[in-house]
Amino acid sequence: MTAAQALATDPLPDNAPHVLVVDDDQKIRDLLRRFLSENGFRVTPAADAAAARAAMRGLTFDIILLDVMMPGENGLDLARDLKANLNVPILMLTARSDPEDRIAGLETGVDDYLQKPFEPRELLLRLQIILRRGRGAASGATGDEVHMGSYVFYISRGELKRDEESIKLTERERDLLRQFAQRPGTPIQRHELSSEDTTGSERAIDVQINRLRRKIESDPSNPVYLQTVRGKGYILYTD
Repeated sequence: MTAAQALATDPLPDNAPHVLVVDDDQKIRDLLRRFLSENGFRVTPAADAAAARAAMRGLTFDIILLDVMMPGENGLDLARDLKANLNVPILMLTARSDPEDRIAGLETGVDDYLQKPFEPRELLLRLQIILRRGRGAASGATGDEVHMGSYVFYISRGELKRDEESIKLTERERDLLRQFAQRPGTPIQRHELSSEDTTGSERAIDVQINRLRRKIESDPSNPVYLQTVRGKGYILYTD
């Protein structure tokens, strides 16, 4: 199916987010096109990097869903080139479980990384978070509260709630979350997060971050909001 055919058969409104799905597996392309269309996305499929580049010459996309392993130009090389020339968010997919592969992807500048096989609802959530993050940055939105899925953190009073139920935080967790909430989308280095009891101990910071993740992430081992940035520390993404 060509990009034009995909758009012609798509009943969604023109302002629906448009995602370019780049994967050499036709079954996966078809499944993603159907699932994402049912969840409010306009979808254009591409079988490889060349087809993706052809689609981008005539269409504008809100986000790209990009597989790592493809024949010819692989996903990492395509992502690196796109990030150097375009301001478009990218969510990478991979069948590899090696952490170094994930790190390599993040180092290209992609916005998120998801391992196959994945839960479709998690894919949808990650796509929505990336898009909301971009809209918030574009509008310069600020305020006294930050939203992370079903969680809300009130900066001034240091209160974390989930569906109106208060979540207990230690003083240190409250301080950390306040630091992140005041600078959403910005990497914060470990030394900036140090307190008197953690100065000089990166391991202590890591432990505290892991404890905080258990309170704001549905899957702390695969965080969506409070993520590690290799060589730079940590970053909090909000809705």
